[in-house]
Amino acid sequence: MAKQEFPVYRPESERAPVEIIRNSQWERLNRLLAEILPANRFYQRKLGHLSLPLTWERFHALPFTTKMELVCDQETFPPLGAIATYDRDRYVTYHQTSGTTGRPLIVLDTPESWSWWSACWQYVYRGAGVTRSDRIFLAFSFGPFIGFWSALEGARQLGAMTIPGGGMDSKTRLRMIRDAEASVLLSTVTYALHLEEVARLEKISLPDCCVRITIHAGEPGASIPSIRARIENAWGARCYDHAGATEVGAYGYPCEAQQGLHVNEWEFIAEILDPHNGAPVAHGDIGELVITNLGRPGWPVIRYRTGDLVRAGGRACACGRSTLLLSGGIIGRADDLMIIRGVNVYPSAVEAIVRMFDVAEFRILRQRRDVMEELLIEVEADDAVAVRVADALRQGLGIRISTRSVPHGSLPRSELKARRIVDCR
Repeated sequence: MAKQEFPVYRPESERAPVEIIRNSQWERLNRLLAEILPANRFYQRKLGHLSLPLTWERFHALPFTTKMELVCDQETFPPLGAIATYDRDRYVTYHQTSGTTGRPLIVLDTPESWSWWSACWQYVYRGAGVTRSDRIFLAFSFGPFIGFWSALEGARQLGAMTIPGGGMDSKTRLRMIRDAEASVLLSTVTYALHLEEVARLEKISLPDCCVRITIHAGEPGASIPSIRARIENAWGARCYDHAGATEVGAYGYPCEAQQGLHVNEWEFIAEILDPHNGAPVAHGDIGELVITNLGRPGWPVIRYRTGDLVRAGGRACACGRSTLLLSGGIIGRADDLMIIRGVNVYPSAVEAIVRMFDVAEFRILRQRRDVMEELLIEVEADDAVAVRVADALRQGLGIRISTRSVPHGSLPRSELKARRIVDCR
């Protein structure tokens, strides 16, 4: 078995010609398959007797990998499933998915692949302008959900100071951010907005703190202009997006242009496909993101259907990077699409409008009237704001959506992924 290499950040890859990127992907893909196929029972069964080297045409004909397959694999071959390429002693970190869409999935990393996570985070940090002189506060519980564990490792590789915020309530975190003079905040979008709310009650001026950069992951939002503007105004800082997944890796990183997310194509192969027929979508169209990670042979995913909807943005960006651009970041989940009186509505589109107003928190109630689905948006705001939100939703989405004012603090908060959709049908 070939010895894995510890990966490093390659700044030249971000602006490399497309043919160089594709050649590197092809070489890495075939090395990965040569490593895993002799030992990985999951892909032995799935891919059969695959001959190498693999051409791009044959790659795009390979079957997809899905989250349900991986969950069933671990249920059939507990505890790790056949997806684990190596014996358990080879792995050094244990994480599991958040379980927001079903049973949590266990994911392990070797020393080499954990270093690979760190290298992927260098693209995120450098794209947001973070340097080794920064002090990074991680507003995260540090449980088994991978969250910002990899960001912590990435910050160490960068050489920046890390300030872990686990085991604290929001008031304590705010005081530590202020007292430790943290210059970078890592959190979900929802939690950054919640900290703004708590700071207002505690009479802590966020712009007077030292935070100059905020980086957000775990849910859509930081690439939506209205949400980004609200965070930037609240914190007096530049707000950046990031995308990754426990089962995939840290694949999406920001840039100074803030037009969406770049895909780290040095470490991932990304496809944007029609979720119904699997065909590539045209430039500017929305499709499902399908990812192949190239630096994780101990826990690989080949053509993994992320379930995330993105807009194909091509490769032209004001920042000069040549890597694939996801315009507007993650638009939403394929399984979150709501069809209201014939109109496709994504939760992120609702949030983009709601966040234009002074709303502390909100949630979406999916209801049914006769045979038609209806939405009710509950907002923590006064009645006058609720009326203005309803009018903006009608103008922005082209359909009438009811709103209802609820008492401040009555809706749930979370430091991880917000669960704002309640199915009452």
